[in-house]
Amino acid sequence: MNIVHISAECYPVAKIGGLADVVGALPKYQNSATISSQVIMPFYNNKFTKANTFNTVYESQLSLGDTLYPFKILTLKESLLEFDIFFVDVPQLLFKEYVYSNDDTERFLAFQIAALDWMLTWDKHPDFIHCHDHHTGLVPFMLQESFKYETFRKIPNLLTIHNAQYQGWFSHKKVDLIPPFNFQNVGLLDWSGNINPLAAAIKCAWGVTTVSPSYMEELKTAANGLESLLNHESAKCSGILNGIDWNVWNPETDNYLISNYSTKTVVAGKKANKKHLCDTFNLDVNKPLFAFIGRLVGEKGSDLFPETFKKVLEKNKASILLLGSGHDDVEIQLEALKNDYKGTYNAFIGYDEALSHVIYAGADFLLMPSRVEPCGLNQMYALRYGTIPIVRSIGGLKDTVTDISEENGFGISHANVTVSEITNAIDRGVSLYKDSTTYKKLSAQVMKINHSWDASAKEYIKLYKSIN
Repeated sequence: MNIVHISAECYPVAKIGGLADVVGALPKYQNSATISSQVIMPFYNNKFTKANTFNTVYESQLSLGDTLYPFKILTLKESLLEFDIFFVDVPQLLFKEYVYSNDDTERFLAFQIAALDWMLTWDKHPDFIHCHDHHTGLVPFMLQESFKYETFRKIPNLLTIHNAQYQGWFSHKKVDLIPPFNFQNVGLLDWSGNINPLAAAIKCAWGVTTVSPSYMEELKTAANGLESLLNHESAKCSGILNGIDWNVWNPETDNYLISNYSTKTVVAGKKANKKHLCDTFNLDVNKPLFAFIGRLVGEKGSDLFPETFKKVLEKNKASILLLGSGHDDVEIQLEALKNDYKGTYNAFIGYDEALSHVIYAGADFLLMPSRVEPCGLNQMYALRYGTIPIVRSIGGLKDTVTDISEENGFGISHANVTVSEITNAIDRGVSLYKDSTTYKKLSAQVMKINHSWDASAKEYIKLYKSIN
């Protein structure tokens, strides 16, 4: 079976969020003697593309309405990944230093059209097309409705929703940008008066998945306007929990760490990494270290951090380290806290891959008070490194973290995103840390929880075959 993944992101080429991690790992774990999995993504002007060289395997031009754009399909001259990856180079639209912007309608339409136009030239069509999020949401529609892709109509395809909050809306005035189709079926594109790529994909894809079972159920009541559609299409919807790359995220071999460790040496290993963090960021190594890694946006609950952190730090029983960026006002408030709580609080505004690994290894607890969390990978990384997650019980966090108050529990959960509940959860973490015997036991225990892609990749292949 030949599977083609089409995505706007793929680690390590271009990463904004969890989408990149999924598309960078799932194909690797799917590849086997009977499965060939590959990725098609845009060619951006970023660090990865500047650092590598590429071959051109195809050249042509695509139409967006009356405008023609030249494009190329590129491959890496040296194979760096464990799967084949192809890049759609549309210089006028896609070759930017950013992944997403305010002109994404034309950019990602061009990407999808170029990918399908190139696939038309293949000697053998793919057996399955797997689309990821709204950036590729018009692919299922075009496969089904556009005249030029008529030969693709029998190819089964799947949409995975990584985050339903973003749907790619644009005006019907731009409908002519889509390759010609039977206009009687234009309603497939519409949702609430706009062209909605995510809604179109839900309607037209042969199957729809979300990145955790709980998130699929939650979307039926809270999907940013798509609730009734998902309920109507529920027969073809399912949730498959994401995994993590067990080889990349491995404390025994992770080159980013100050000290590598296993379940047997977790105490000493985490101590060494924690000392490095505390020395670097002027934090008290003797206090439990609570960390946050991620985007400073409302979905992550980060707007509550300034007030929450003040309440926690005033008790002088914990240290907090934050790595992330997002809303300017939140960044400013979190930066300002540095002056008031020297020695117990610090923040790195931005993103640093190496630092994130050391934080997962050196922190005692990871904070994830998310309002929305389709799956969440950070809690899985934390578990892999023996760090106890403190999460809001929602979406994939609900599926992967069991509170210590329950049988076989190993994490800390709270029900709502409020300052008081987050503060209380951190206080519970402080109490757990004081019980050093229990904490150390849990730290070693959670490292054994297997959230690798092995099981999830097999579930996807099983789903492909059931749809085929």
